[in-house]
Amino acid sequence: MNLRPLSLQHLFLIQTLATAMMTGIIWFVQIAHYPLFEKIPKEGFVAYENCNTTRTAWVVTPIMLVEIGTALALILSGYRIAYNPLYLIALGCLLLIWLSTLLVQIPLHGILSLRADSRTMDLLVLGNWIRTLLWSLRLALLGILLDIGKIF
Repeated sequence: MNLRPLSLQHLFLIQTLATAMMTGIIWFVQIAHYPLFEKIPKEGFVAYENCNTTRTAWVVTPIMLVEIGTALALILSGYRIAYNPLYLIALGCLLLIWLSTLLVQIPLHGILSLRADSRTMDLLVLGNWIRTLLWSLRLALLGILLDIGKIF
C-alpha cells in the first residue's frame, strides 16, 4: 500500500469540508436547536442542557479543531492560496468564530447549565447569529478560492 503524505491542496480541501460541515451544523442549531430550548420544561432543563453541551462538544470540537488546524498549517506552510486576501478574510472569520464561541456561547451555556433562563436563551440565539453568518461567509470565500485555485 502506497501512502503519500497529504498535499497542501488536500489540507485546503479538508479545511473547506470542515467549514462546510460546521456551516450546516450552525444553521441547524440556529434555526431549529436553540429556539427549541424554550419548549423544554424548566424542571428538566438543567439536566437537558448539561447533556446537550457534552454531546454537542463531541460532535463539533473535532471538526472545529480540524478546521483551525488546517487553516494554521496552510498559513505556516507558505501555501500560495493562504496569502490571498479572500483567504485572509476567511481566516479572520474563523478567528472571530472562535472568539464568539469562547466569549459568548460558552459563557451563556454555562449560565444555562445552572438554571433555565429565557433571557439567556434569547441571548444565545441572538449571539449565535454572529457565528452563523461568519461560517456562511467563510464557506462562500473558501468556495471561491477552490474555484480560483483549481486545486484539483
